[in-house]
Amino acid sequence: MSRLCREQLVSRWMVVTALLAVCAAGPATDGAQAQEASEQPFMAGAPLDLSSNAKTYGGFRFAESMAYDEARDLYVAVNAGIAQDIIPNDGYISLINPDGSTHTLKWIGVDRNGLTLNHPLGSDIVNGLLYVADINVVRWFDMESGEPRGSVTVEDAQRFNDIEVAEDGTIWATQTGTEESGTWRVYRIGPDGDASVVVEGAPLARPNGVAFDPGGNVVVVNINDNAVLTFSPDGELVRTEHAVDGGNDGLVILEDGTKYVSSVRIGTVSRIRPGEEAEVVASGIPSAASMAYDSKRNRLLIPMNNWNAITIVELD
Repeated sequence: MSRLCREQLVSRWMVVTALLAVCAAGPATDGAQAQEASEQPFMAGAPLDLSSNAKTYGGFRFAESMAYDEARDLYVAVNAGIAQDIIPNDGYISLINPDGSTHTLKWIGVDRNGLTLNHPLGSDIVNGLLYVADINVVRWFDMESGEPRGSVTVEDAQRFNDIEVAEDGTIWATQTGTEESGTWRVYRIGPDGDASVVVEGAPLARPNGVAFDPGGNVVVVNINDNAVLTFSPDGELVRTEHAVDGGNDGLVILEDGTKYVSSVRIGTVSRIRPGEEAEVVASGIPSAASMAYDSKRNRLLIPMNNWNAITIVELD
């Protein structure tokens, strides 16, 4: 090897070493900045200001759940962000137009000023508030301003997956857990913050999606099988139905009692009309996660988590 080549290699090695040193120092600097930012007032992200001949699509990072903002006719996409062990507190909320284009890339989470949103999954909109499951915390935000309005922490919970919120502010949350049945739970969190386990273990089998039926019962779907379980508010099993496929995540229940169930593992959507067997109404949707319903257009809104995309399913 020539002297020139050796000098070039040494020079490149020094540059790479310097870059690695900067990267290694990065988290400490970012942490300090995040700490300072948290002391700043909250600011919501602004809608895109595009010319009339332009549209933007996408902007997701592990979109796990969606909700329909009926008041503004917008779709809310909850993004878990980058894994906590790489970048903590990276979750954010996007707003999507009904044509699928992006309204606001980062509505909640454009910066971390006054905001903690670590790894959000399930969501629900009730009484002008957006509720979001964030590990063992449920946070809620003002649907007009995006500002944080409160949170509740459940110390003995591992990680909430999906949530459903009643008109009085009672939160129902699933804990998917591990393969150990003792970790399969449905929690009820009262408006006063008091939390209790209403259902634990079988017939839950890694519970995921949760929703209310027209009778006020709590319906849960499992990842480990195709059961669709209806519980009374006291946790008594009152009905068991079955989706076409297992590996289920999302659950939508219409006013007439029709249930839609999305399989995150198989990529199908099952429809269960009252008193009828399940049928597949959509398929080929990778990682079909916690979906929502657009009542104005009769369509399902399905996030596709690690595919960083959403699918819109038109219903008949």
